[in-house]
This record gives sequence, structure tokens and C-alpha cells, in this order.
Amino acid sequence: DPMHALRLSGLPALRRSDSARRNLGRRFGAATFVYVLFCLLANTYAPLVCAAGAEPGRPYTPDPEKVFRYAFRIAETSFDPATVSDSYSVIALSAIFDTPLRYDYLARPVRMVPNTLAAMPEVSADFRTFTLRVKPGIYFADHEVFGGKKRELVAEDYVYSIKRLFDPKLRSPSLGEIESYLVGAAALQKRAQATGKMDYDTPLEGLRALDRYTFQVKLVEPGPRFMYVMANPAIASALAREVVERYGDDVGAHPVGTGAFTLSFWKRSSRMVFTYNPNFREAYFEGSPAPDDALGQRILATMKGKRLPQVSRIEVAVIEEEQPRYLAFLNNEFDLLFLVPGAYADISIPQNKLAPGLAAKGIQLGQDPGMEIRYIYFNMDDPVVGGYTQEKIALRRAISLGFRADDEINIVRKGLAIRAFQPFAIDVEGYDPNFKTSLSEYDPAKARALLDMYGYKDIDGDGFRELPDGRPLILKDNSTPSELGRQYDELMTRSMAAIGIRVSVSKAKFPDLLKESNAGKLMMWRLGGGAENPDAANWLKSLYGPNAGPQGNRANFKLAAYDALFARSQSMPDGPARTKLIQQMSKLVVAYAPWRVTTHHIDADLWYPYVLGYRQQAIWTGEWWRFIDIDVPLMKKYEAKR
Repeated sequence: DPMHALRLSGLPALRRSDSARRNLGRRFGAATFVYVLFCLLANTYAPLVCAAGAEPGRPYTPDPEKVFRYAFRIAETSFDPATVSDSYSVIALSAIFDTPLRYDYLARPVRMVPNTLAAMPEVSADFRTFTLRVKPGIYFADHEVFGGKKRELVAEDYVYSIKRLFDPKLRSPSLGEIESYLVGAAALQKRAQATGKMDYDTPLEGLRALDRYTFQVKLVEPGPRFMYVMANPAIASALAREVVERYGDDVGAHPVGTGAFTLSFWKRSSRMVFTYNPNFREAYFEGSPAPDDALGQRILATMKGKRLPQVSRIEVAVIEEEQPRYLAFLNNEFDLLFLVPGAYADISIPQNKLAPGLAAKGIQLGQDPGMEIRYIYFNMDDPVVGGYTQEKIALRRAISLGFRADDEINIVRKGLAIRAFQPFAIDVEGYDPNFKTSLSEYDPAKARALLDMYGYKDIDGDGFRELPDGRPLILKDNSTPSELGRQYDELMTRSMAAIGIRVSVSKAKFPDLLKESNAGKLMMWRLGGGAENPDAANWLKSLYGPNAGPQGNRANFKLAAYDALFARSQSMPDGPARTKLIQQMSKLVVAYAPWRVTTHHIDADLWYPYVLGYRQQAIWTGEWWRFIDIDVPLMKKYEAKR
């Protein structure tokens, strides 16, 4: 790959639109053609560079002209799986690292399939013991720490990587997913916290390697859905211990995995370049769409049997502002517009249909409600909005009642959202379309009455209320310095002014706000919760008391009744009885108001027709990068029009 050679030489990466790259590609393309022709005439099996699908066993390199470009709207935070909790970092992680299981790219509803495992895990009848067998012959990307040898993925790599969540130095936001479930985890965590460090050689009964390729998970209580964590890149990505020990605290800047791509360039919060991992295992496109899934069947017909990945290079820019991200796509600087900005929804997809001008360019549209929810959390430890007394609950309820969710849908999101009535996504396990709560109720009159009743009154006559003790009542909201952030600031300020509450907004980059949130320093913050798995507990765990803090419960909500219901629901199989418990938890969220649930966002993506095989994913990971293809001749026609 000539681009790979340039990168190793220290020269800057060339964009596929640069004339130098096109000329270089022509020279290498001609050389490759001559070499392939020679091999065919010689009837030899000498190693070839194959563009679309190498024959089994032959060396494979994707076509270097197949470069895919798009933009994140929020910056990544790290490439260390144990420290990541945001969706965009997870997307990047899953391109570099491998989890034991993944989600079928085409199946709807979603279902898990083996990724690095030889088969699906063996599960005991009581859902307490899971045995996972790693497929032999999977290798990490080359790194000098391996001493020039191929480093095979083994069972112990998963054991070590999952144990990292217990390391007190990492303060992993994913620890709550496993700490109370694995046999012996409580004792291990206690020792780690007492000493301030993690002894990775200490055996853990609930997580151990049985042999080179087999590891076993044992749970304290039945876990019918526990295997979801084995498809979560922030929990079950396989790292090599040698690499972690080489880089220590800086391992998040030096990711080495067994995934389809490697990180070849990184300018923090600005640009990332991922290139094909030559050690990636032999894999071919497959999927199981339903018979009546027209899109899935069409993708399968186009892509089935192609060697993975087809794309040699992924270029990701971080562009938080909506206008430059949108205009760059229209100018064909990006191949995909991931999540159409709300400000441009009216002109791009009026009445939820592709605009004629975009359709004339052949641009494709995908729309999906997605598995996600938008909410505002209140820090229950904050002296102003936190607490469990009646006056504190009344304040949070009043704020919730005063928030104009319909304005978020119609003005900010330009119709690309729907009201949320439960504190989790639509159509996940535990969701009941007939069950409604008042989580998204808008009633400013009721809000004002609640505030009056509990002593939040305008004492000095300036139009804004004070706390019952006479001190100023000021909500300290937070947002990113983007156009979308500005619109939300205006929405919150306008909503609260109508019920007599003053709002002060602090602006910061998303990674900085995340750090403040992890430390419990934010009074309130607006977040979106994407799916890690197709179950309501994916969101309900973010209000589970033991997960308080950076482990996911950013509201620091601690309620014994809620925690008991959540714990019971986790050991129950799916069904009506469990759904009833989930509904009881939803009612407690309404009653105590640690969250103001607002909307479910409708994901709308646009992409050029030379991008083949793309399908919106209900669960956001970067595994989809390996399943797409680029029609190079068609792509060049679009480039010629620029």
C-alpha cells in the first residue's frame, strides 16, 4: 500500500482528493496490474495484492483507493476501553479492538453473533456460568513490544482486559456493569481500593481462563442478559497486557488491538485516521436480515462473500459546528453525513423525504428512531437541585414540568425527534408501547404552583424566584460551544424564565464536561443515552445506586426501593413479570425526578451512492466500518465534479 509506506516514512497523510495521491495511485495501480498479469501467465500462487476478495489463504490488502471519510460531531475522549463512556469513543474503539461477541450487522431486531469466539457461549441452565471459547489464529496488530513475533489473541487477554475495570487508578465508568455480578468481585475490588492498585495476578473466581483459548464467567445471581457485556467495546475489548504495561497511563493514546483497523494518525479532538490492519483475520461479509427486510436483503445481495474490510482507510474529522459539517458533505469532502444537523433538516429532508436537489445527486437517505433517549440529569448531591426532601423533589418536578420538550422537537430538532414517556429507548426488551408516564409532561402552570407551594418565591420583585431561605435560585446548566448547544441554551433559558427561574450556562468542550461530570461537579447536564445493548436496563442502570458517579449514574441517584427493583429485574428472564418491575422503576423516576426525560431522536443519515453496504446501526459501534465498500469508479465521477 503506497499510502502505508508514506505514513511509515513520516510524511503527512495524503487525502484521496489530492492530485499527488491520484498520480501515485495510477503508478502503483499500473505496477499491480502488470504483476498480477505476470502471475496469472506463470500459473503461480505467488502473493498478490487483491482489491475485492482474495481467495482463502492468500495475502489480502484492500484497494488503497477505497478511502471512507466522515465526521464526528463530538470529540473522542480516549482509546483506552476501560476509561471510555461516550458513544463516539466507543465507535472508534470497536474498529481497533475486538469483543468476543458482536451484533449481526443486518439483523433487525438486533441479535448477537460470535466475533472472536468459535461459537456462541455455552450457558448453564441457571444462567450463572458462561463458557467462551476464543477462535485460534486471531492476532494483534504488529507492535515492537511483541519482539517481531505474531501475538495471538488468547483467553487470558479477555480476563486481563475485563479485570482492568477494577483498577482504582482508572476509575472505569463501566465498573458497575460487572462489579456486583462476578463471583469474588466484591473481595477483589475491596483489596484494590484498600491498596490503591490492582494486582492483576490475583485469581478471580468469576472470571478465569480455563486453557489457552477458553475462559469462564461465573455470576453471583442468574444473569439471563449478562452476555450483552461481551459485545460492549468499553467492557470486553481485548488488550495485550504487554502493551498496557509498556505505556501505562498513556495507553489510551497507543491502542493496539485485533480489529480490522489501526490508529495511524491522531490529532486529539480534531482528526483521526484508521488504516487496514494487515493482521486482521480472514473474514467475509455475512448477515441475517429478515425475509421481509428489503434494505437488509439488498445489502446482503450486494456485499455477501466480499473479503472484509473492503475499505483500506477511514478518515474521521471532529467538527462540532453544524454548518461546516453539513457544507463539507455537500462539497463531497465527506462520503457520509452521520446524523443530519437539526438546523438543516428542513432543507435536506422536508416532510421526512429527501430534498429533490439531493436526490438528483444520487444521495441516499436513511432514517431510524434508533435505540437512544435524550434527558437532563440533576445531580442529587448538589445543594440546590439535589436531595430527597419534598421541597427538593418539588423543585426538580417544577423544572421538568416547565421544560418545553415540543420546542426541542420542532425548533431544535426540526421534527427529527419524538416525545419520550419512559426512561429508556423504544422497542427494547421491557418496553411497553401502551405504558405511559408523565416524564415528558409540559405544564408551566403546575410548575409555578409547585414552586409557590414549597417556598420558591420572587422575594425581591426582579421576576426571578429565590430559594426558600432567601438566597438566589440559579440553575447552572452546561453545554458545548456549538450551534446546537446555543439553541439548547436558549430553550432552557426561555423555558425556565416562564416559571421564574434564572439560568446560568457554562460552556466547555464535551470531553471537559465529561470529566467534570465524572467528578460530580455539574449541577445538571443534558445528555443522550445510546444503546449498549437491546434491553431497558441499558438505561435504568444509570440510575442504580451502586453505579453512582463515573460508573454511569451521573445523577448520583440513590433510592433503596429503586435499587431493589433493579437488582430483582436483572436476575429475571424476559417476560411480563420483569416488564412490570421495569414499569415500577419508571414511576419512581417520575416521582423523584432525577432525570427530565425529553425525546427520542430520529437518526437521519445521508451518504453518496458510491458508499456500498451502509446501514444505520441501532447500537452505535464502529464495527460497521468493516462492512462497507466504496465503488471507486463511481466515487471518481463525483470527485471530478467538485
